[in-house]
Amino acid sequence: MAKLKIEPIKQPNKIINYWKKERFVVACIIIFGLTCNSALIVSPIYQGKLIDSIIGGYNLSSVVILAVTFVLLIAMVQLLRYFKRFYIRRFANSTSATMRLMIYNNIMHKTTEELDNENTGNLMTRAISDVDLCVEGMRKFTTEIFDTGVLMASYFISMLLYDVKTTILSCLFIPIAMVLAEKLKSIIYKYTIAFRTKSSYVTDITYDAIENVMIYKANGMEDQNIASYNNELEDLQNKSIKANILENSMQPIYNVIAMLGIIIVIYFGGTKVINGGWTVGNFSTYLIMFAAMATKASKAAKLFNSVQKSQISWKRIKPYFTEYQSKATTSLVNNDSTTLTVENLSFCYGTRKENIFEKINFAGNQGEIIGITGSIASGKSTLGLSLLGLYPYVGSIKIDGKELRSYSEYERSQMISYLGHNPQLLSDSIYNNITLGNDQNITSVLKDVCFHNELEAMPQGENTLVGNSGIRLSGGQQARISLARTLLNKNKIMVLDDPFSAVDMKTEEEIIKNLKNNYKDSLIILISHRLTIFKDVNHIVFLNNDKTANYGTHDELLKSSVVYRSIFNLQSTGGNSYEE
Repeated sequence: MAKLKIEPIKQPNKIINYWKKERFVVACIIIFGLTCNSALIVSPIYQGKLIDSIIGGYNLSSVVILAVTFVLLIAMVQLLRYFKRFYIRRFANSTSATMRLMIYNNIMHKTTEELDNENTGNLMTRAISDVDLCVEGMRKFTTEIFDTGVLMASYFISMLLYDVKTTILSCLFIPIAMVLAEKLKSIIYKYTIAFRTKSSYVTDITYDAIENVMIYKANGMEDQNIASYNNELEDLQNKSIKANILENSMQPIYNVIAMLGIIIVIYFGGTKVINGGWTVGNFSTYLIMFAAMATKASKAAKLFNSVQKSQISWKRIKPYFTEYQSKATTSLVNNDSTTLTVENLSFCYGTRKENIFEKINFAGNQGEIIGITGSIASGKSTLGLSLLGLYPYVGSIKIDGKELRSYSEYERSQMISYLGHNPQLLSDSIYNNITLGNDQNITSVLKDVCFHNELEAMPQGENTLVGNSGIRLSGGQQARISLARTLLNKNKIMVLDDPFSAVDMKTEEEIIKNLKNNYKDSLIILISHRLTIFKDVNHIVFLNNDKTANYGTHDELLKSSVVYRSIFNLQSTGGNSYEE
């Protein structure tokens, strides 16, 4: 079966465009919806004719013909209903996929600062639950236009042809049920907003509990955490009940109100049968039509409430709908030599007024290793992040003579690779964690991070599953797989933030040796609190607590910086190390 490609949509924040996108499907829904629901009125008419033929003593052949016609009409209506529902479901599935694609694309193009301010649970709820509720409302609305609107109009017109007075009087109660549902919209809206907000919060704490389950276990907080979580679930349950009770409990009441007109139908209809104005078949047909219309009216009232809930979800996800963006894939011009020049670099996060570091200056070239270190909270990791161009910075960062912010996001991703503190492993195989789904040979890079011997001991080799966030591997194995992923493409610049924190010193020395020998076409920025590994790097940026930095070789810093020399001596003699 051919795979359907999900296409993006223009102006995704306008809900009408989702119907426009599926023009063919919507056209089929209209055609089959109109024919199906218009044809439904024929069934009770023929049922009445069949009753009259039996009561009137028609010959057997006439009764059989009417019976067969009645069955065929029902079969035809059901076939039309099948196609209508098929295309409505197809519309709903396509719309759901399109909405999720647009939300995903929006998230992928948010700046790092915007993502830092996002709530994970809130994002998950909107991208999954709110999309489902919104699409469900769109589906019901599309369905009920025909199943309720067209059908009620068909029944009402047909009933008028039978008797105007009886029809008008008996249908007076139907608008009352619909008006009552309309009046309850504001209450349902308030309760639904509270429920959706609480649902986002519970999703977030659930995600947090899964991510930090070992912390809770290690500190004996399971019971306390479960009790707290149970309280939140009870509150969510209460809000869910309030959000749904009016919609669901009012359905029988709507139905009773709409059906009150049955008294008028029985009285006037029965009188007409007695007086000879109607046959029994006519009365039966009229009664069936009224009951069907009253039932549909009560469902229409419920539809108002469903659409109201859908509108709430639409408002929640609408801010995440922006025009589809595809990353530019402009090829970079390969220079013979990579250069990095940092001048007067200052940095602070978001709306913070205080800089983390100020006026940092250093430079590096292809084939070099530049170390970045400093005392606790001096900004080592932040300096590494600033070199990625993900956050706004003050000053200048030039790669090959061009300002970093002038490169596109795609170009930066092709020039710079990054390894952070967190290994960030996917719940997938070792191979896919390193290649991220691309078809590449990882043999050499596994040797470079000293993982090849351990891999040989694994029965499934590269296809070994690492588990959720790499839980099946040791900390050192997780760190080296992440390092292998960072090294794989041998980008111009590789920023490695504390890559050896979970490996022993012998392995660390071997990996550094491999970096120097096998990555001479790259400039490596090595961030670490362990100064002993900086003896063999080309230059070092030592961040001071006064937000400034010293720059030089290891020997130069030993002479010029008392703090650097003191820390190095402590670490060299087995003193306690420090970590940012």
